[in-house]
Amino acid sequence: MRRGFAKLNLGQGLRLGVAAGHASLWRSSRLRAPAWTLLGEAAYAPDDSLHGDFSALGQALAQLLDRLLPANEYAGWPLSVVLDDGLTRLWQVDAPQGAARLADIEAAAALRFQSLYGDAPGLWHSSSAWDARAPFFCAVPRALLAQLTRVAAARKLALIFITPQFARHWNRWHGALKPGAWFGQLQENALTLGVLHDGRLCAVRALPVPPGAGRDWLEQTLAREALLQGVPAPALLQLCGAPPASWLAPHAAGGFACQPFALPAAGDVPVPAARLAHSGGVA
Repeated sequence: MRRGFAKLNLGQGLRLGVAAGHASLWRSSRLRAPAWTLLGEAAYAPDDSLHGDFSALGQALAQLLDRLLPANEYAGWPLSVVLDDGLTRLWQVDAPQGAARLADIEAAAALRFQSLYGDAPGLWHSSSAWDARAPFFCAVPRALLAQLTRVAAARKLALIFITPQFARHWNRWHGALKPGAWFGQLQENALTLGVLHDGRLCAVRALPVPPGAGRDWLEQTLAREALLQGVPAPALLQLCGAPPASWLAPHAAGGFACQPFALPAAGDVPVPAARLAHSGGVA
């Protein structure tokens, strides 16, 4: 009996954050503080494209886990993985008119994927993260999935999910969106927008943020995206991440506003994968 109780993780788990060139491992706990503890980080030489074998990542993860997780102590623990959006593909798909089967929607998603990215769908594993009012798909390189699965299985970790950062944040926060608001995720120098109209997700757009981008840039960017999608510009952008102070400046009554869902805690480790693993885990 004692051995059985020793293996219980008592509401704890492991979270792995993976970005291009960086990875970080966190321990989570629902029962004790702090809720998130950084165990360690690793750097690796990223592949030149998303069509590589990700062997450098696999080696870095194996070394990181072997260094941080004593043999068998974490066997059976749940492991969840959050991926930087730059390692994935995100796109929105409307159900074809008259579609009655999931296969019809998946076929439309594959065609849309190829037209947007020009990649062979067979190199990617795609899955839907949508409901009838918010259809979008995400895809992860199969080679990346293979490395993550191999490393977890070799250490007897229970791989729970692998998800892009945007999908993780969307699942966490979309229910808190106010009427007329768009959803946003700001990470490093990239802004990913969830364009909504009448409460329905119309598009997912990843945009580079130039150095020093202020409130004027943000408003002009949102107005341009609204024109491209044929929807009204939003009065409110609700954002995951830490926006520049100018984005949060007071606005005139009835004017545009930017509102973060939650700011990172003071002292967060300034490594992209570490922030990704932590912020993606708030649920």
